[in-house]
Amino acid sequence: MKLSCIHASAMACLMIPLLVASNANGYDVVIYGGTSAGIVAGVQAKSMGKTVVVIEPTQRVGGLTTGGLGQTDIGNKQVIGGLSRLFYGRVAAHYAKPDHWKWQERSQYRSGGQSRTDKSEAAMWTFEPSAALKIYRDWIAETGLEIVKGERLNRESGIVKEDASIVSIEMEAGRKFVGKMFIDATYEGDLMAAAGVSYTVGREANSQYGETLNGVQTQRARHHNFVDGVDPFRIQGDPQSGLLPFIDPDGPGEEHGADKRVQAYCFRMCLTDHPENQIAFDKPSGYDESWYELLLRDFEAGATAIPWSNSGMPNRKTDVNNNKGYSTDFIGQNYDYPDASYEVRQAIVARHLLYQRGLMWTLANHPRVPAHVRNEVSRWGMCKDEFTDGNGWQQQLYIREARRMVSRFVMTQRHCQQVESVSDSIGMGAYTMDSHNVQRYVTADGKVKNEGDVQVGGFPPYPISYRSIIPKRSEADNLLVPVCLSASHMAFGSIRMEPVFMVLGQSAATAACHAIDDQVTVQAVDYEKLQSRLAADGQILQYQSPARPANTIAVGTIKGIVVDDSQAILKGDWQSGNLGGAIHQGYRHDSAAGDGRAKATFQAKLPHPGRYEVQVAYTPNPNRATNTPIDVTHSLGTTRVVVNQRTKPEVDRLFSSVGQYAFGKTGVVTIANQATDGYVIIDAVRWIPSTRN
Repeated sequence: MKLSCIHASAMACLMIPLLVASNANGYDVVIYGGTSAGIVAGVQAKSMGKTVVVIEPTQRVGGLTTGGLGQTDIGNKQVIGGLSRLFYGRVAAHYAKPDHWKWQERSQYRSGGQSRTDKSEAAMWTFEPSAALKIYRDWIAETGLEIVKGERLNRESGIVKEDASIVSIEMEAGRKFVGKMFIDATYEGDLMAAAGVSYTVGREANSQYGETLNGVQTQRARHHNFVDGVDPFRIQGDPQSGLLPFIDPDGPGEEHGADKRVQAYCFRMCLTDHPENQIAFDKPSGYDESWYELLLRDFEAGATAIPWSNSGMPNRKTDVNNNKGYSTDFIGQNYDYPDASYEVRQAIVARHLLYQRGLMWTLANHPRVPAHVRNEVSRWGMCKDEFTDGNGWQQQLYIREARRMVSRFVMTQRHCQQVESVSDSIGMGAYTMDSHNVQRYVTADGKVKNEGDVQVGGFPPYPISYRSIIPKRSEADNLLVPVCLSASHMAFGSIRMEPVFMVLGQSAATAACHAIDDQVTVQAVDYEKLQSRLAADGQILQYQSPARPANTIAVGTIKGIVVDDSQAILKGDWQSGNLGGAIHQGYRHDSAAGDGRAKATFQAKLPHPGRYEVQVAYTPNPNRATNTPIDVTHSLGTTRVVVNQRTKPEVDRLFSSVGQYAFGKTGVVTIANQATDGYVIIDAVRWIPSTRN
């Protein structure tokens, strides 16, 4: 038996026998990180009869779920099961009570964006931070889950191991926790790293895992970018004057190549427009106008949109996220965060807070900001009844990505798109592969651009491998990592959603309990036994496309060459819908985002060259876009047609004609949502040979 301390002194090692002797007073499962994944893992382990402790370094549990991310980022809701689904059911039950509607009537609230709540669901996907916190506190009290707050791991010498097994972990203040199994549920992967488990930070080259979306991606940098012509220099036109703040002088790097850059962080702000509950944006101490010069120049170069995504929450509140070229993401200012000391991390968080407070004041007040932007932003403010210790501002930074474990199995783009299969599912991912920008750089023609934004969806839900949450056996055999799991940058960009972290937290805890019961390592857990228990607990491990609804129209009954939305090449966030009368499984919509991020390309193999009438299918509704752009690519080029999807389609009450064109052997139609004024619907496109051929 070999005992060792990770980065420990000789004196600390002499104390190991005392720790081992006190194991009777330890825990079955020790969870470091009171994030959503950590809380759910604790609840699950308790339900399986184990002694459990959840250690949270801060004073607030729930991570981002209670830290401002009230518009739940999800793909297909049907694959969210188990305790994760129960949490969102509790959200619905919370808002079913009239006394939880203080600032508006329940009937006045309309959820929006990608996580709209369907009345037929016993779940609700949008919520106030305070509501999520109450739900977690109630859950903790009901289960008797032990929570220890305000204790940070001693990352230098706080891990005691016996061969590959973690025996105990010690906090900075000296408190020790002995356990049989450990779960790292932090966003940073601190326990994993301190235990000597392999990990990576940044982006892999495409060549490493046979991907196409990883590494430097300047050619994909079309969204969330500056308008053309924004000057990067302190004195416009004078390179000798130096670069403005936050532009990477070493960018962008080799296209598709690896780097250590990390996708940007921000705070998910909870705002309100209710005067009685509002705190106006203030000009923070330390404000530096040069930090926002690029924002002002972007407006002066022609940008007109308000640079935020402001999604409605209950009680006249919102969840605000990054949008456009210069927004809440503090691009390029987090590279050191994943491996930094606690003190350096605190400084990075404080700088992000200063940046974002200054940004909001600038948007609401600066005379160089367009009046319509100032007028709209200044209608909003922080909430008096949220994050009261911070005057409406929270301390939970949106850590989109930090360390990622490197195990013997790595989830990649190929698993998300199911080019490669997974046989040991412990839950499902369902979100677009989504990376925010990672850097701001100077182009060859001397202008500023952002790089790193990638959003590629259009694939069905996919299984996440059990092997991706367990380290290499030689490095740690009693540790599970459900948040900083083994995944490439692009696969992690899809997996990194709070409901999925809850799913993986429950599965990790279940595996830990089985390892204890069977006296095996986490690598030797019987998967069939694990699979059976997960299914019994309501986890969704596989996805089957639903049968065609009875009120839809089969493709085979429609004349012409028909391409359904299920066959289209999709980019961005498209959500499923079916109001009846749609083709095949239903239609998709863009959640009325109007942000240019959603695009659907329909490609048809035509039986012969010639003229064809092109028609697009949609189900009309008063909330549809009146200005849906349809690009038809034909033999002579590309023609744009704008369709009003509020009007009834004139052809068979299914299709609207967008004209006749000459084609070769292929027809292409692209539907997007750039600056649209309602829901953009994609259902099907058909080509009908013209009688004039």
